[in-house]
Amino acid sequence: MPRPIFAQLDLNAIANNLHVARRKACTKVMAVIKADAYGHGLLRVAEALADAEGFALLDIKDAITLRSAGYTQIILLLEGPFDAHDLEQVAAYDLTVVVHSPWQLDLLEAYPKRSSLDVWLKVNTGMNRLGFKPDQVGAAMERLRTHAAVREVTLMTHFANADEKRGIEEQLDVFNDLAGDYRVARSLANSAALLRYPQTRADWVRPGIMLYGASPFADTSAHELGLRPAMTLRSRLIAIQELEAGDEVGYGSLFKADRNMRIGVVACGYADGYPRHAPNGTPILVEGQRTRTVGRVSMDMLCVDLSDVMQARVGSPVVLWGEGLSVDEVAHSAGTISYELLCGLTKRVPVQY
Repeated sequence: MPRPIFAQLDLNAIANNLHVARRKACTKVMAVIKADAYGHGLLRVAEALADAEGFALLDIKDAITLRSAGYTQIILLLEGPFDAHDLEQVAAYDLTVVVHSPWQLDLLEAYPKRSSLDVWLKVNTGMNRLGFKPDQVGAAMERLRTHAAVREVTLMTHFANADEKRGIEEQLDVFNDLAGDYRVARSLANSAALLRYPQTRADWVRPGIMLYGASPFADTSAHELGLRPAMTLRSRLIAIQELEAGDEVGYGSLFKADRNMRIGVVACGYADGYPRHAPNGTPILVEGQRTRTVGRVSMDMLCVDLSDVMQARVGSPVVLWGEGLSVDEVAHSAGTISYELLCGLTKRVPVQY
C-alpha cells in the first residue's frame, strides 16, 4: 500500500479563479504559470487556463513545452533571454520576451529572424529589482523601435507594495508620467493590484497567486475574494499516542503535554513540502475538524493534538491545507507565504487531478 499522502488539484477551481480575474479586469489576461504553475503542474494548469490570452513564465523549456502542446497564446518569458541560444529558441517557437537590462538590448542584435519579435520593456518604477529606470526608458524604446526584428513593444512594471497599506500610487505616478509619451500597450497589475486598484488594469493584467486560490492580502481571505483553493494536501493518521502530563513530543522536545492527552502522527513532513519551521499550534484538519500541530515537524511525519477530535483513529483523514483550511492561514502560522508552500510541494507527493 502506498504512503497515504497526496495532493488533490482542482482544475475547475483554477478556471473559476481565472474568471474572477477576468470579471475584475475586463481586459486581457496574462496568466502567470511560472515555477511549474506554482507547484500545480504546468500542462494541467494551462488546460484549466486555456481561456487566458497569454501565459507568463521564466524557463524557456517550459515555454517550449507549452508551444509544443499546441497552445497558440502569447507566451512571455518574464526574465527574458539569457543568451543567444535562447533567442534562437524564441524565434523558433514564436515566444515573447521581457527586456529589463541594457545587456539584453545588446543581446537582441543576435536575434536570428527579422520583423518577428514582440518585446515587453520593463520599467523600474521603484521596486529596484529588474527594469530600466525612468530616465533610461527613452533610449531603450528608441533602440527597440529601430531594431529590425522588433514588431511590437509593451511597457510593463511591477508593484512592490500592492498588497500593503502603502499601495501603488507612487509607482503608478512614475509609470504614467513616462508611459504617456508612448502609444503602446501597458501591463502593470499583479494579483493584488488587479483586485484592489482598478486604475492599474490597463491593457494586460498578470494574475499569479490568485489563480491558485490563495489571497495576496494579509487582511482579506481568498474566500472573501471569491477564490477557490486549487491544491488540497491530504494525508492520514498512521499512529496514535496516549500522553501523560509532562510527556514530550518530537525532536528537540518542543512540545510538553500539560495534561493527559491523545496525539496523532500524520504521514507528512518537510520532505513532502510541509514547512519544518511551522510552530506548535499551526492549524490542521483531522476528520474535517480543526485542531493544531504539536512538536517539531520531521522529515516524514508531524504530530497533531486529538484532544477534541474524539472520533479520530488510525486512518483518519487529514487536510494539511486546501479545502476547508486556507493555505494562507497555514503559511501565516509558519511565518511564510502561501507561494512558498505551494511551490514547495515535492516530487515524492503523488498528485491527483
